[in-house]
Amino acid sequence: MALRKLRPTTPGQRFRVAPQFDEITSMQPEKSLLAPIKKSGGRNDSGKMTMRYIGGGHKQKYRIIDFKRTKFGIPATVKSIEYDPNRTARIALLFYADGEKSYILAPAGLKVDSTVISGPGVAPEVGNSLPLSDIPLGTIIHNIELMPGNGGTLARSAGTYAQLVARENKYATIKLPSGEMRMVLVTCMATVGTVSNSDHMNVNLGKAGRSRWLGIRPRVRGVAMNPVDHPMGGGEGKSSGGQPRSRKGLFAKGKKTRNKNKYSENLIVNRGKK
Repeated sequence: MALRKLRPTTPGQRFRVAPQFDEITSMQPEKSLLAPIKKSGGRNDSGKMTMRYIGGGHKQKYRIIDFKRTKFGIPATVKSIEYDPNRTARIALLFYADGEKSYILAPAGLKVDSTVISGPGVAPEVGNSLPLSDIPLGTIIHNIELMPGNGGTLARSAGTYAQLVARENKYATIKLPSGEMRMVLVTCMATVGTVSNSDHMNVNLGKAGRSRWLGIRPRVRGVAMNPVDHPMGGGEGKSSGGQPRSRKGLFAKGKKTRNKNKYSENLIVNRGKK
């Protein structure tokens, strides 16, 4: 995906860096794979605000994505590459040989009329999904399952990927985008390739209104609040606020919050970047 740096004809365009959508081939989503989304505005079922800075935004429909890729041995043709308002990556519409349709995360380099397939023993080519036991070491992968049959949960956002670095007995070792080295069962599925839209990280919205269209409300700094609202609030003038911490008082710089007794603790080989 290419980016456009717009001419500063207005203040909102001065720093705007916009995507070009060159890879998108269809503007109309597949109606049979759409579902409604109810916006919560950050409120729970009793109307209490539990997530701040959420609200408004353009009306959207959810695209039903196949993260499991369980149609083993049935080839599918890529009909179109489409935009998905609910995620940073692009999605690909597949037409299976048996007539079924589905959306998948589009890997970088996947083209219209390409053929993809999933299942044990298939070729480790871009867009194909297969168990970690069948993927060659060193392969770049995404949409990785943590539990067999649960669907891919790791490396799904735009431009991300993981690498299969080792395999021993019933576990494979994967280097995740964060740098963490983690063991996953070799029976878990993964898709070959890098997630599309790698330039998403370089996009600049340019103005506050564009964030509002995405459902993001203005975020208030803790030091700008009163003491009753935030641990870093209060003080005369522009006070620094003391120790950086969250609204609940948890330290924000380096405080470890992971549960030592979590079931997956023994599966993490290396925490990664410090």
